[in-house]
Amino acid sequence: MANDTVQLAREKRFLVLLGIICLAMIGGALYMQIVLEEMPCPLCILQRYGLLLIAVFAFAGAAMRSRAGLTVCEGLVVLSALGGMVAAGQHAYVLAHPTESCGVDVLQPIVDGLPLANLLPSVFSVQGFCTTAYPPVLGLSLAQWALVAFALTAVLVPLGVWRNRRSSSRRGSY
Repeated sequence: MANDTVQLAREKRFLVLLGIICLAMIGGALYMQIVLEEMPCPLCILQRYGLLLIAVFAFAGAAMRSRAGLTVCEGLVVLSALGGMVAAGQHAYVLAHPTESCGVDVLQPIVDGLPLANLLPSVFSVQGFCTTAYPPVLGLSLAQWALVAFALTAVLVPLGVWRNRRSSSRRGSY
């Protein structure tokens, strides 16, 4: 039973770290928006929502007392990461094919109509275009970095759960 507690504590620490990283990424995006004046497009805002949802579910999972609640939150983290991957992947595609549109005319009213856009318009309202190419960071666009982060989350969270639960069940079977 003590090993089970250690495994759950490890998963919870990982979730707290993941939540902090996601909030830091949103902070970095806000720095780029406010200080560097790189205005967010609809797909950027959707990626921010993905990061925020991952952080919320990660922190909620870390606060869970039961394994079932933790597992549900980890599943929601993965679903949020998959949604973020879709937005980041589409954004990376649009940047690679500038003649394509991200659908600003269609996406902007939808994204700006979401509750957080009204509550925190400086953070969650559309102000730019998806085809605007900002300088890359270490050779990758921000959309590509976001895609990497979402993909790592979608892979590492279930992998960590599987590893922890497998080693926990193996110890319990002896």
